[in-house]
Amino acid sequence: MNESLLRELVPVVIGVLVRRGADFATAEDAVQDALVDAVRAWPDDPPRDPKAWLITAGWRKFLDTIRAETSRRQRELRVESEPSPGPGEAVDDTLRLYFLCAHPSLTPASAVALTLRAVGGLTTRQIAQAYLVPESTMAQRISRAKRTVSGVDFDRPGDVATVLRVLYLVFNEGYSGDVDLAAEAIRLARQLAAQVDHAEVAGLLALMLLHHARRPARTGPNGVLVPLAEQDRGLWDTRMIAEGVERLQRALARDALGEFQAQAAIAALHADAPTAAETDWAQIVEWYDELVRLTDNPVARLNRAVAVGEADDPQAGLTALSELDDTLPRHTAAAAYLHERAGDPATAARLYAEAARSAPNLPERDHLTRQAARLNAQLRG
Repeated sequence: MNESLLRELVPVVIGVLVRRGADFATAEDAVQDALVDAVRAWPDDPPRDPKAWLITAGWRKFLDTIRAETSRRQRELRVESEPSPGPGEAVDDTLRLYFLCAHPSLTPASAVALTLRAVGGLTTRQIAQAYLVPESTMAQRISRAKRTVSGVDFDRPGDVATVLRVLYLVFNEGYSGDVDLAAEAIRLARQLAAQVDHAEVAGLLALMLLHHARRPARTGPNGVLVPLAEQDRGLWDTRMIAEGVERLQRALARDALGEFQAQAAIAALHADAPTAAETDWAQIVEWYDELVRLTDNPVARLNRAVAVGEADDPQAGLTALSELDDTLPRHTAAAAYLHERAGDPATAARLYAEAARSAPNLPERDHLTRQAARLNAQLRG
């Protein structure tokens, strides 16, 4: 069973059903039911045209649903004539589904879940496992999202920026269970890049590739977090880095700079450095300046302060950091790092311990705790 093929076909088949008259929610349910039949039937009797098979099976599921709902007789009259089996239409509706699933009326969490289901072809169980929530909770979230977008015009113009934000959220979830959400986000971004000529789409895909290339080196034994400066760069995926850099260069050449291109440029400078000591921090600060100009994002300002501490000196970084809201996530951890670099291990140890208490996840908390313990041991020695 080719799961990759099934996932690629899901948005195409949903689009065909919607254009034939099905509402989005019922079409999506029908295609999921057809996928269950495909999983059962295809290993023993693979179809010559998988797309046509799914369209036919999905349309039949849709008709079965309509016919079972006696309160919707008027709708049944419009769809009672089943189209003849045969090759599916050549129109690719995947891009329309991206825009539909990233509808502005949806919460980010609902938009992500709906995108993974309708465009990514993941099951509710897989999405629930990836987000570490009960399947029933995820089913309710997806059901509410589908009801929200069911009345939306399928041919309405979409907002690429919203779609990119949803894909970025998917990527940042990382991975858990039997679904690697980072890899899934890259797959979806590749689909989008193949369909729409947009500099920020290329920029986001480049950013994902450059970050994902470092994944093998990010954790040590037992899931211990390894900071960027201490990572074994021999473990980085050089082929993925090369692709990310190439896509970024093509995007930047269009002179339509956006936030994802700026982030990708920073990631590319890290990837280009043979060692941590050879990192071009001056250029990274310049790119953070661009990112702050584009977004005025407080997290970008925080990261810029750390970069200033590397490019100039730690005290300059602390000065930049002092101008920011100290309740920002990771503000205390950044201050601890810069104080250590500035030769103040006592303050750094105290701040590392403080940052550990508010760390957003267990690996980060453990890392910060170890940093505090390391410095305290040095102070006692």
